[in-house]
Amino acid sequence: MKFYQKKDQNMTYAKIISTGSYLPSKILSNHDLEKMVDTSEEWIITRTGIKERRILADNESSCDMAYNAAIDAIKNANISTSEIDVIIVATVSADMIFPSNACLLQNRLGIKNIPAFDINAACSGFLYALEMANAYIKSNIADTILIVGADAVSHYVNYKDRDTCVLFGDGAGAVILKRDNAPGIIITEMHADGSGVEFLHAKAKIKNGEIVGDPYIHMEGRAVFKTAVKSLSDVANSLLTKSSYTKEQITWLIPHQANIRIIEATANHLNLPMDKVIVTLDKHGNTSAASIPLALDYAVKVGKVKTGDLLLLEGFGAGFTWGGCLVKY
Repeated sequence: MKFYQKKDQNMTYAKIISTGSYLPSKILSNHDLEKMVDTSEEWIITRTGIKERRILADNESSCDMAYNAAIDAIKNANISTSEIDVIIVATVSADMIFPSNACLLQNRLGIKNIPAFDINAACSGFLYALEMANAYIKSNIADTILIVGADAVSHYVNYKDRDTCVLFGDGAGAVILKRDNAPGIIITEMHADGSGVEFLHAKAKIKNGEIVGDPYIHMEGRAVFKTAVKSLSDVANSLLTKSSYTKEQITWLIPHQANIRIIEATANHLNLPMDKVIVTLDKHGNTSAASIPLALDYAVKVGKVKTGDLLLLEGFGAGFTWGGCLVKY
């Protein structure tokens, strides 16, 4: 791992210099779900905004997705893997109990002797990783960091439970962060409240070589919705107040893609029209820690997000965990 001689840090930022993504080829549509569970496309779209989601093939893993997204981001950054100082993978669906997906990814990328670790903060994981990477760079510990949000949430979905099986999909998104004097990550804010565990969880564990407990996702939708909207609205206000930016200066809101109603409620709180919100939920579903970087990569590649744009990233997930980040792209 590289260490950098202390210098004036007043103008040092962690700047996103590239994005990348990977989505499995298999599409699970609402019509497919109609054949699997008591639901309808109208019911799903009305309540969630989702039309289809991607599902991992039997011969794919969450680390495979992370690798493909990472390669895309590295290529788009025009850097070599030898320049990467730290790898952080945000995931709730690592391939193994241990080692981490980050270590597996490090090995596949052929990088030696740098820190590599996973973060499990559910759907907020990518934001937690951004905050940690920002601290590494501003503390003069690292220069270039690879962050990947990758989740195979379908592994934990009960396709007999119509309230949850319609929501989730698989995918991976990645960013490369680099030290820069130009504004990048402006401010981050993360929170957690463990009392929310009963409302959103997958409680299984391995004991004596056996699965103990229910491995499927359980969610109390109303409680999650109510808490998510308040928490995301509060963190957006806090970020703007602390940074001295205004709602009017936000170019794009890039939220965790959980539910269109949560996204609309948050945008309404900020007085942002939906044409200033990046939405990939209809095509991706809820991909947990992958959803924000996937949405960001989409927005960059289609030309919506441009250099100098002010982005508000925010997410809410199991734990409860939630947070936000203001970024100059």
